[in-house]
Amino acid sequence: MTRILIVDDEPQILRALRINLIARHYEVEVAGDGGAALRQAADVSPDLVILDLGLPDIDGVDVIHGLRGWTQIPIIVLSGRTGNQDKIDALDAGADDYVTKPFSIDELLARVRAVTRRTGLQEAELAKIQIGEHVVDLTSKTISGNIRLTPTEWYILELLLRNPGKLVSQRQLLAEVWGPKHVKETHYLRQYMTQLRRKLEPDPAHPVHLITEPGMGYRFTP
Repeated sequence: MTRILIVDDEPQILRALRINLIARHYEVEVAGDGGAALRQAADVSPDLVILDLGLPDIDGVDVIHGLRGWTQIPIIVLSGRTGNQDKIDALDAGADDYVTKPFSIDELLARVRAVTRRTGLQEAELAKIQIGEHVVDLTSKTISGNIRLTPTEWYILELLLRNPGKLVSQRQLLAEVWGPKHVKETHYLRQYMTQLRRKLEPDPAHPVHLITEPGMGYRFTP
């Protein structure tokens, strides 16, 4: 059973999430502040953390840094902070996704399913990733239909496909593909994502697999 740690200082949100997640057969732990969250994470080894940023003792971004110091468990931020910089800071600290309050429980549950699916991705699955009518094989670097990609296109696509459902920040993509000196060159990404959509999406003007999250980054939706 998947164990989820919910970190929030609003008792009504903790209660609502706990009820909804238990009803869907998740095991749930709760924490009301950052210090308790870090202790709980170490004690119970959750499979996923749902984390508010506005905690009374430690800022949520610092909690993410604390967790990332020793674990790669998925972290979904659930926060009332709607500014792009808050989202970017959380993603760059190591969060896997970001949901803003007020939120739809159905959307949050979909994000939970997507993130937990991603953590179970095995190499065999990397050989059969469907994008529209094409099958991408990351192990052999081939795409059905004789589609050819440049090395840079492959690098970007692989980062997204290895993280299905996860929001991958612009900064992470730029740093990993072009290096840390290019983290502000967002036009690079726009150009290459346009090229990838032309080659892989059934309707490049209305993508359903290679999705832009404005101001934040990109997401592969299976």
